[in-house]
Amino acid sequence: MKFTKMHGAGNDYVYVNCFEERVDNPEQVAVKVSNRNFGIGSDGLILIMPSEVADVRMRMFNSDGSESEMCGNGIRCVAKYAFDHGIVGKKEITAETGAGILTLQLFTGDRNTIEKVRVNMGKPRLTRAEIPMLGDGEKQVVNEPLNILHTTFLITCVSMGNPHCVIFVDDVDSFQVEKYGPLIENHDLFPRRTNVEFVQIISPTEVRQRTWERGAGETLACGTGASAVCVAGALNGVTEKKILNHLSGGDLELEWSDDGYLYMTGPAVEVFSGEMAV
Repeated sequence: MKFTKMHGAGNDYVYVNCFEERVDNPEQVAVKVSNRNFGIGSDGLILIMPSEVADVRMRMFNSDGSESEMCGNGIRCVAKYAFDHGIVGKKEITAETGAGILTLQLFTGDRNTIEKVRVNMGKPRLTRAEIPMLGDGEKQVVNEPLNILHTTFLITCVSMGNPHCVIFVDDVDSFQVEKYGPLIENHDLFPRRTNVEFVQIISPTEVRQRTWERGAGETLACGTGASAVCVAGALNGVTEKKILNHLSGGDLELEWSDDGYLYMTGPAVEVFSGEMAV
């Protein structure tokens, strides 16, 4: 199997061009390639595929083999690969995902390769039914208490096509993400599990985020998570609707626009290509 290793703000995946390659068992392949000691090493596997309704289709698998609906950092790299490798020849494209069809704007650097991508992440989904989350399906979850190990967290939940639970903390660098992340991810309130964002507010326009990703553990960045943080900050009145988010792997620009859509802008980087028996 031929592959390309790419990352968006340190959120790294193994990408396979399924216009040319075939992957019959992506769940097993994702586990194998993600292993950082015996595989290529990544947060998961992303397939770049033909689509009948968009320019390309993305399927994304976590390092544990589970499939997720969307990946904000991953889709930027899909757009870069598609342009740089000649699958598409335009700088505004559409991508089919498990969260719907998204529109992406591509920005080239000095060598006419894509360096930055702006993604219309769609409109955030805010009710319990949409997240999904147990309880009254029509209600939003904003600043609600959740008890974990005798600690009460105030949570705000948002779906960006995949579920997110946002928690604001005083000092994110010293916070015990590895302790609380998996407990919240697998809490009974979330029938499909959830991603968890721990966020420190620096100013009304600037935050620092660490993410515990569903099926992958802590990652250096999460684009859908950063988008959910932008929404959660505005819903709680602690940030503006346009913010700069500092993640462990780099910065992302987020804007919850007046049209109701969430726009994310960030880097996309190709690291290397190779071939692996799977």
